[in-house]
Amino acid sequence: MFRLIAAAVLGVVAALPARAADPTTFTLDNGMEVVVLEDHRAPLVVHMVWYRVGAADEPPGKSGIAHFLEHLLFKGTDKLAAGEFSETVALNGGSDNAFTSQDYTAYFQRVAADRLGLMMEMEADRMRNLKMTDEDFATEKQVVLEERNMRIENDPNALFSEQRDAAQYLNHPYGIPTIGWKHEIEALTRDDAYDFYAKYYAPNNAILVVAGDVDPQDVRALANTHYGPLAPSEGIEARQRPQEPPQLSERRLMFSDPRVAQPYLSRSYLAPERDAGDQQGAAALTILSQLLGGSSNTSVLGRKLQFESDAAVYVGSYYRGQSYDDTTFTLIMVPRPGLSLAQGETALDAALAEFLTEGVDPDQLARVKMKMRAAQIYGDDNIDGLARRYGAALTSGLTLADVEAWPDVIDAVTAQDVMAAAKALFDPRKSVTGWVSPETTEQAEVSQ
Repeated sequence: MFRLIAAAVLGVVAALPARAADPTTFTLDNGMEVVVLEDHRAPLVVHMVWYRVGAADEPPGKSGIAHFLEHLLFKGTDKLAAGEFSETVALNGGSDNAFTSQDYTAYFQRVAADRLGLMMEMEADRMRNLKMTDEDFATEKQVVLEERNMRIENDPNALFSEQRDAAQYLNHPYGIPTIGWKHEIEALTRDDAYDFYAKYYAPNNAILVVAGDVDPQDVRALANTHYGPLAPSEGIEARQRPQEPPQLSERRLMFSDPRVAQPYLSRSYLAPERDAGDQQGAAALTILSQLLGGSSNTSVLGRKLQFESDAAVYVGSYYRGQSYDDTTFTLIMVPRPGLSLAQGETALDAALAEFLTEGVDPDQLARVKMKMRAAQIYGDDNIDGLARRYGAALTSGLTLADVEAWPDVIDAVTAQDVMAAAKALFDPRKSVTGWVSPETTEQAEVSQ
């Protein structure tokens, strides 16, 4: 039955329309890299500028400055008043936004294809000509602090995640939250923002990704017109970040907050990321994550803990393989009512031990590969997602060849590869286990 379903799905996937052409790439004289992804099915274009700088590249004690600067770029320049950038995009029927991660900062607009030149003109302007008054800076700092209050301080799960990440990384800046620690955000100055902007916002530290109804030669001409005159910055080198020492001790967290609605346990492991030219290990971990917890109905942990033993109401696994440096592989389990977190952890450990003994089911492996292949092809239908896929990969240390090869690397993963990755991954010394509960540990022990 599985093979019949898989064959039917493959037929549907194979019938989907493909992108018009392979990516076109070139580099401007000032060092700015350009990637063009043609898709002529609708007269739309996504224009994205990605900077090779994120929260993990911030100076010590200045956490949050990368994200703060993202906000400040929507202030004025010599040509545009504060807020005029987004107003202009909207008046031209488009939408825009930006986002910051540990490894990159990106700005994007989705507009009619004939407005691409205007987007480039405005984006090139704020790459070099940002202006911010003291009032703008103070106002936006309050906006960022309020964002932290809403997203972190008022969310116990987010607070726990910060504590877990800080425990996971002994030395690497991935242990510092992207939005920044509150006390360090409060201390940021306008000079901090300008210094960070002057150092990293430059054409030779940026990648332009254009996806949609465009011709690569037209994109090249527009890019040369608008981005070409910008002078490159001197002294931009490959990122040098503090790295992790050997992790020799398991870490455990007991996090309590009366706002927690449902007790749960989390366990994260330090894990290797996707490396340029060497993606096989990350591919095996990607498939392992899907096999263990990708679906409550069909995954290994879902079957064992939700259906066979009735130990959990939810279980999942997550691997953030696309990062510049070592990343994490995380397991989440919500025990059923009446089962303590200690009992839930025992059940989780037993299920993992069974998996390591039993190995990978061939039909499940085939199902996961088919699901990932279909997701990749369906993803090509979305020009926003397509542009993000390439931009995020290239600013995380991967190459265009790595992005193009990824589906074949995934398809080549064997059951033996998955089991080897699992046995190397599940090292308690590289783990952080957290119990999240509305009660303190002492209260939980009494109630149980």
